[in-house]
Amino acid sequence: SMCGSVPKPLKFLRPHYNTVKEAYGKMSAGQNRTFLADIISLLAMTMASAENETPDSLKYRLLGSSDEISSWGHEYVRNLAGEIGSEFQRRQGIGGDVTELLTLVRQIVPFHMKNNAEPEGVDLLLEVDSLHELSEHVDKNNYARTCNYLLGCSNYLPEPEDMQALEVAHEIYMKVGKYCDAMRVALRCGADEKIQTTFNACTDKLEKRQVTYMMARQGVFYDLEDGPCADGAAEDLSALQEILSNTKLSESYLALARDLDVMEAKSPEDIYKSHLVEGRAPSVDSARHNLATTFVNAFVNAGYGHDKLLDNRNNTNSDDPSSSVNWIYKNKDHGKMSAVASLGCNLLWDVDALPQVDKYLYSPDHYIVAGGLLAVGIMNTGVHSECDPAFAVLYDYVNKENSSVRIGAIQGLGLAYIGTANEETAEVLTSIVTDDSVGVDIMGFAALSLGLIFVGTCNAECIQAISQALMTRSETELEQPLGKLAFLGLGLLFLGKQAAADGAIEIAKTFPPKVSKYCQLVLEVCAYTGSGNVLKIQSFLATCGEHIDKESEQYKNEGDAYQGIAVLGIALCGMAEELGHDMSIRSMEHLLQYGEPSIRRAVPLALAILSMSNPDMTVTDTLGRLSHDTDEEVAMGAVLALGLVGAGSNNARLASQLRQLSSYYYKEPSLLFLVRTAQGLTHLGKGLLTLNPYHMDRGLCSPSALAGILATVFCCMDMKATVLSKYHHVLYYLVASMQPRMLMTLDEEGRQLPVSVRVGQAVDVVGQAGRPKTITGFQTHTTPVLLGVGDRAELATEKYLAVTPILEGYVILKPNPDYVEVKEVDKQ
Repeated sequence: SMCGSVPKPLKFLRPHYNTVKEAYGKMSAGQNRTFLADIISLLAMTMASAENETPDSLKYRLLGSSDEISSWGHEYVRNLAGEIGSEFQRRQGIGGDVTELLTLVRQIVPFHMKNNAEPEGVDLLLEVDSLHELSEHVDKNNYARTCNYLLGCSNYLPEPEDMQALEVAHEIYMKVGKYCDAMRVALRCGADEKIQTTFNACTDKLEKRQVTYMMARQGVFYDLEDGPCADGAAEDLSALQEILSNTKLSESYLALARDLDVMEAKSPEDIYKSHLVEGRAPSVDSARHNLATTFVNAFVNAGYGHDKLLDNRNNTNSDDPSSSVNWIYKNKDHGKMSAVASLGCNLLWDVDALPQVDKYLYSPDHYIVAGGLLAVGIMNTGVHSECDPAFAVLYDYVNKENSSVRIGAIQGLGLAYIGTANEETAEVLTSIVTDDSVGVDIMGFAALSLGLIFVGTCNAECIQAISQALMTRSETELEQPLGKLAFLGLGLLFLGKQAAADGAIEIAKTFPPKVSKYCQLVLEVCAYTGSGNVLKIQSFLATCGEHIDKESEQYKNEGDAYQGIAVLGIALCGMAEELGHDMSIRSMEHLLQYGEPSIRRAVPLALAILSMSNPDMTVTDTLGRLSHDTDEEVAMGAVLALGLVGAGSNNARLASQLRQLSSYYYKEPSLLFLVRTAQGLTHLGKGLLTLNPYHMDRGLCSPSALAGILATVFCCMDMKATVLSKYHHVLYYLVASMQPRMLMTLDEEGRQLPVSVRVGQAVDVVGQAGRPKTITGFQTHTTPVLLGVGDRAELATEKYLAVTPILEGYVILKPNPDYVEVKEVDKQ
């Protein structure tokens, strides 16, 4: 019933529109007058309305009959919906009554929801602030399109409407019993209460398992046996606890590696491919070169449990620590710490391999002990064991006298318990943070570890402890690169919590002037990370636009370090959805052209955040250009950013770009070290790992993964004092965001089940009509398969049904009851 079916007489009435209106005014009340109002309302669709007045179409509809609105056709209803939105805003502005408008809305929304116009129904309710009424109009037939649209909208809505849209989507999924989808939304809201409600409401055994896999991937941890989620049979709970603890992650990762035939350890030389570099690469055995080799070895063989530098299985006397220590002693003092810690990287997620690291804790060399402690933390990252070995080992060393040993234990605690909000560790770390007698480096690392463990929880004790420490320390101490880590620790507590950080920002205004503005920006950037808040991005751009004169009072009082944080803020705020992501990359180009040196130095790292593990050509070309920049610090940032952008992608173009850089910088030990590290990152886990914090079809961002990236990038803002000095072990914070980029299908018993799947580029189908294809340019593979950033998978067989609509990570399949196997008939 479009305009084509409007009765002929009405078409001829349009020239007499004003005459009909006059006739209406003269008519006495009654049925005819009501019907005439309906006709005028229809005719007024094509008439322009006066400003600051109710549009005629809507005005006469309200005066007319309250009959079924749908009989007047789809186009008429759409026109009314548009007019209601603007009239609602007008009446609210002047304090008018909107009750009659809402009555009309309640007629229009069901019509939209029944006629495949769900997005228009949602838009109308958003316009009149009545989104909470949506769920009563949703059923099994239209929930998918409605919720997809709500989730898509939430990226672009201002707070608090963005959260309201997510809450309504969660309510709808719960109503129709789609618990995997409901859990996805609950995790995105980050609300413990919703996560627990969804978990407890799910009764189907397979679905509950799938939901638990999702929680484990997001880094959410509960004690299922006596926590708020404890209900159900004991054997079920122990199986679910095992999934939630990620204890099988190492096993699955190695199964994936065996399937793809990449189990054999790679040596750093396999990565450097020096024979392809035109005769300028040096083969000197310098400490800096050996340190780079240590990191390359750690990143490339991450999680495989063996490598060619530190592995002592080939030696006959494997219990003798010296058999694998040869490589460690090729590193200088603090280099030994990273060398031993790299063993933790090789044994990533394998808690049972603790004895292999334990022997280093009895060494007389403090640096080796510190490395061993950090290795213990790295191994336990994202994995929870019943016997809690990390705390038992690290607790004794946190208060030792030697500062390297303390830092190793503190960083280890931060990584081992990242995102768990573990109370025991809080006690230990808060006492260090508030102790004025400890060095500012130890205080910085302790505050950062607190931020990592309680990421996004707004924990009051931690906020108080770090704020107190910042108030008592002197300005010169807090200006040091490691003193600044405390600001990040405070910021991480509010990660993604938006307005919750306002109180802390007010406290930051009382800090010494040189660090006050810096701290305020760090808090703001962390709080609005992933929010897509346009107003915040504009304020960060305004901060970047300030040209501070080095002689001015402002520079003497505030410095210019805070501008670099604003650059990272643009990237972090805009990275949640595609449009914001592209716009942020474009604004980085402007900052490179017009920004001050402090801003240009932060741009490569901001680009790395935007394209983590996603070697997009435009980004790698920009970084390639910046890697030859005249400003050495810009070049350093760009080289490391190339590694982060290509992390785990094995991208051949990027690998060749880095080989050329290794020949270009062969006389610059610092830059060569970074080129080597970037080469190691590009081949992270031999191409099976990703650092991208987004998963579940870019619908969820893991706070722990993002915190690990932020900690690393933050330390790289001043590389000469951290990564290129004696604190290169901060690069291990990246371990928190390492995850296998796999799709592994499991049967009902939890065993691997190879099936064929189509993997292709994801297509955005939000709000599109019909059933459009969700992937394009696909290839068919047999699981387990690797998924790149922007890839999406769907089953290529009808024999099984997936328990969850998004195929990523672990996916449980159940046999399709309606499947009929087609047998080829033998030819007679």
